[in-house]
Amino acid sequence: MEKQRTIKKSINLSGIGLHTGNKSTITFHPAEPNFGYKFVRTDLEEKVVIPALVDYVVDLSRGTTLGIGEVKVHTVEHVLAALAGLQIDNCLIELSANEPPVFDGSSIHYVNALLEAGIEEQDAEREYFYVDETINYKNEEKFVEIVALPLNDYRLTVMVDYFNPALGSQHTGLFDLQKEFVEEFAPARTFCFLNEVEMLYKQGLIKGGSLESALVIVDKDLSEDELSSLATMLNLDTKPFVGKNGYLNNTELRYKNEPARHKLLDMIGDLTLIGVPIKAQVLAARPGHAANYEFSKLVRKAYLAQKKLSKIKPTRRAAKEFNIEQIMNFLPHRYPFLLIDRILEVEKDLSRIIALKNVTMNEEFFLGHFPGKPVMPGVLIIEALAQAGGVLIFNKVENPYQKLAFFSQINNAKFRKPVVPGDQLVLDLQLLKSKFGIYYFKATAYVDQQVVAEAELQAAVVDR
Repeated sequence: MEKQRTIKKSINLSGIGLHTGNKSTITFHPAEPNFGYKFVRTDLEEKVVIPALVDYVVDLSRGTTLGIGEVKVHTVEHVLAALAGLQIDNCLIELSANEPPVFDGSSIHYVNALLEAGIEEQDAEREYFYVDETINYKNEEKFVEIVALPLNDYRLTVMVDYFNPALGSQHTGLFDLQKEFVEEFAPARTFCFLNEVEMLYKQGLIKGGSLESALVIVDKDLSEDELSSLATMLNLDTKPFVGKNGYLNNTELRYKNEPARHKLLDMIGDLTLIGVPIKAQVLAARPGHAANYEFSKLVRKAYLAQKKLSKIKPTRRAAKEFNIEQIMNFLPHRYPFLLIDRILEVEKDLSRIIALKNVTMNEEFFLGHFPGKPVMPGVLIIEALAQAGGVLIFNKVENPYQKLAFFSQINNAKFRKPVVPGDQLVLDLQLLKSKFGIYYFKATAYVDQQVVAEAELQAAVVDR
């Protein structure tokens, strides 16, 4: 099992924000296990903590912006990419303004600072989300598609082709995060097309932009007046010129496919918003922050669903006393009406219980329900759920062996799928409330992690 990691000491860097132009100091701090990534603005009186999760994305205008209420942090993707690329799990990130410094438009300055701070393992296991079914996001209008395929590893493949001859079509792929990230992707700089610069400037963006912080791809002819205007927009001391290599001022590329590599770098940062590192093969055609966000939402939804279902997998996590003999001590039911075989788990606060019923062909009710087509009666599934609830109740009340529990109400019962011989029926009971000896449950029955029945149950506890 891999251990979670954080940095050994705090470290800070200062610079200018790309879009806001604000002077900013970013400080990385060590954080406890399971903390994740969280941002705090130190320039505000109220210290609002903003988790790096899709739930807190508030804007995607040429970057990923997180926020809570009026408090926002702009352009966080390069910071998050540095943390994820170095496999740092937990870090508190303080900012003295509303945007991290852009530096050269890549993640390498953050990476170097984090490596200088040092990385240490923590006494907690790292959790991964293993993608077990294909997850696909598509925007046909913009010709964007991102797909995650099951793989016991983490690989990213990116294709960029924005139908612009100046850029053309580029591909890149990351196959080993630990070996490739620092040298092959962290130094890749952000880019934009020349025809976008004026639009971005008029939108109040790229106030801190310059040819030191971004690659500008020349995709149109420029007059001398337009070149002079660009000098103002890009904070240049001299008038820029159109380079022979297709980039403004003939900026030398760090990689032949640097734009594609930067798009992959952005994806690494944006995918941290899932909230947990993933194991998957991710293929992306024409990704951008908006598409990355929509895709991350789909993956996080699948992760949360799997996390919920992982609690109802049949395992032997329960204490020894929850065997069939102890169940029979709690419940008055006997053959052929005892419909629980084992208790899998009980929450410490006695708010939830998960039990197991092995459904076999030897059940008496299969003789008549139905000959030639054995199906467990829905009323017996409800009864099994109620018996699991009874065990939970009798763990809460005093003198449980002198009590009985009776159904007082069944609401909203639904049967989703037949239960047949060979199925393992997992019974999940959540105690919603109790009042004057009446207990209210949300009851769900699963087979192979699929819901087969659900209902809202009420039970009244009386003396035997």
